[in-house]
Amino acid sequence: MTAQVQEPLNIGVLISGSGSNLQSLIDHIEEGTLSAKISLVVSSRPDAYGIERAKKAGIPVLVMNREAYADTSAANQRIADALKVAGAEYVVMAGYMRMVTAEILNAFPDRVVNLHPALLPSFKGAHAIEDAYNFGVKVTGVTVHFANADYDKGPIIAQQPVEVREGEPIEALEERIHSAEHELYPHVIQLLAEGRVSVCPETRKVRISN
Repeated sequence: MTAQVQEPLNIGVLISGSGSNLQSLIDHIEEGTLSAKISLVVSSRPDAYGIERAKKAGIPVLVMNREAYADTSAANQRIADALKVAGAEYVVMAGYMRMVTAEILNAFPDRVVNLHPALLPSFKGAHAIEDAYNFGVKVTGVTVHFANADYDKGPIIAQQPVEVREGEPIEALEERIHSAEHELYPHVIQLLAEGRVSVCPETRKVRISN
């Protein structure tokens, strides 16, 4: 009997900055440890370095700007339409600093994934690493979750703890959190590619099958 070949998961990636998590996904795909294809990268800023990473990998890029987001609904509809045309099955937010609204969420129900640099539900928002560090927690970490209309409140898929070492500067903590992100995110995308992730309709909790 011939083994069934798994088709790569078609994903779109949303970025706003350096694109280090985008690069991690690209590297894992090229290494053969992630069964995915990035069909489109969307950048919210024309000066994001992640654009260069995408172009170097031969990935099409939709570049947005501040003026495009003046009408949030129209901007999100444009992005959703572009992702659909590209054939994206999942939307992967990788340091995307704009709010994803109904236009995208409804086009990809329970298929918009976000990466947050803290252990949700603690330390929501854009300054999670700094907030956790200043609060004095001994353990922080990384969360991958499905995005929904409530900021940083969607169903949690996976988490990875990161110890806060005594006396370390915040820059060192940030570096180790980013390393954890580059490890956890490709792992979760691979789970999605294998069809092992589902959301219970009643509890809204994520199930991961063996």
